[in-house]
Amino acid sequence: MELINKLRQKLSDEHLMFAYRGEVTGDNSVGLLTLLEREMEFSDFSLLGRKRLFMFVLENLQNITRHGVANSEEMTSLVVYHKTADGYTVSTGNALKKTEVKGLRSNLEKINSLDPDKIREVYRTMLQDTKIGRKGGAGLGLMEMARKTGNKLDFEFLPIDDKYSYFILSKTVDAGGKGISEEGSSAVAFDTQKVAHLEKMMKSNSIFFLWAGPMTHAISKELLNFSETTMREADLEQNLHKRVFATLIELLQNVAQHSPGYDAEKKYGIPLAMIRKTAASFIITSGNLIRRSDSEHLTQKLDMVNRYDEEGLKKLLKVALMGQDMSKISTGYMGLLEMARRSGSRLTYTFDDVNDQYCYYTVTVRVRAKVYKPHQAK
Repeated sequence: MELINKLRQKLSDEHLMFAYRGEVTGDNSVGLLTLLEREMEFSDFSLLGRKRLFMFVLENLQNITRHGVANSEEMTSLVVYHKTADGYTVSTGNALKKTEVKGLRSNLEKINSLDPDKIREVYRTMLQDTKIGRKGGAGLGLMEMARKTGNKLDFEFLPIDDKYSYFILSKTVDAGGKGISEEGSSAVAFDTQKVAHLEKMMKSNSIFFLWAGPMTHAISKELLNFSETTMREADLEQNLHKRVFATLIELLQNVAQHSPGYDAEKKYGIPLAMIRKTAASFIITSGNLIRRSDSEHLTQKLDMVNRYDEEGLKKLLKVALMGQDMSKISTGYMGLLEMARRSGSRLTYTFDDVNDQYCYYTVTVRVRAKVYKPHQAK
C-alpha cells in the first residue's frame, strides 16, 4: 500500500482532484467535462468562473484530439484537475513533434503578451485570414482559449526524446471567474512541474484514472460512465470489460456505504478511486474515511470473503440473497462478495488510524483477464 500512501500525500499537498492518463477522444471528452461540472456543485464557483473554465477544457481537449501525436504508452495524453484556495486549475498534457515546439511557444508567448482587447482584435484578423492552414489552426485554437477565458496560460515543454516533446498547458481561475493575469485575482501561477511529476508517477505505476473528492450518486455515475466509455474504446475482451465495470460499481458503492459525511472527509481523509492497467489485469482501488467503530465488523466481513474460492463465494452469495444467515458479521457484505466473485481475486485491504474517531479504509481488487481460483474454502 506504499503507492496509496504516496498518492494520499500528493492529493493532500497539491489538492489534486482528478487525473486521467490515456487517449482523449470525442466521446470521453464529454465525461471529462461532466466530472468537473459535478464537482463544482460542492463549491461557490461563480457562473462566469464555470463558463471560463469549461471553455478552456473544451477547447483544449479539442486541440489535443486534432493536433496530438498518435497515442502510445510512452506519449499518451493527460488531463488533471486541481482545487485551489478558492477555485480550480485545469491542466492538460500531450506529446507533439519537436519541430512544432518553436512555433507553438511563439504563439503562446505572443498571446500572453496581449491584453484582452488586443486578443479579440488578433482573433478576428486570424478568422479573416484564408491562408491559415492546419498549423495556423492550432494557433487559432489557443487564441480562442485566451479570448473566451480572459487570462494568460501557463505552459511548459518537456523533452521526451530527440523527436518529441511533452506539452503541458494549464489555466487557473478563482471563484469569481478571474484568472491569473487579471487585476484583483487571488489566483497564482500554477507549477507545471507538479503535472510533469504526476504524469511520471502515473506512468511508472500504470495508473490511467484517479479521482479524489466527494462520492455522491451523481459523481459516481459520471465516474462509471467515463470508465465504461474509456474501456469500450480500448476494445477490451467483453467478459473482462463487464467484470471490471461491475467491480468498480461495487467499490464505489462500498465507499458511499461507509462514508461518515463530506465535512469529516474534507478534514480527515478525502475519498479516492483509482484504476491501474497492466498487461494481464486491471487493479482497482478505493479509499475512504470510516468510523473506527465500524472497522472491526468490516474486517471480519473481508476476512470471511477472502476464505472462499469461486464456488464457495457463489454459495455464500446465495445464502445471503436468501436471507438464511442474518448475523451481524455476515450481513451487509454482498458487495464484497460480488467484488471477490467477479474478480476471482482476494480483496487486499488496510485500515490506517487517523485519530480516535476515524480510520482510513483502503481496498484493492485485481481483475485478471482470465479468472483464477485463488484458494480453497477452509
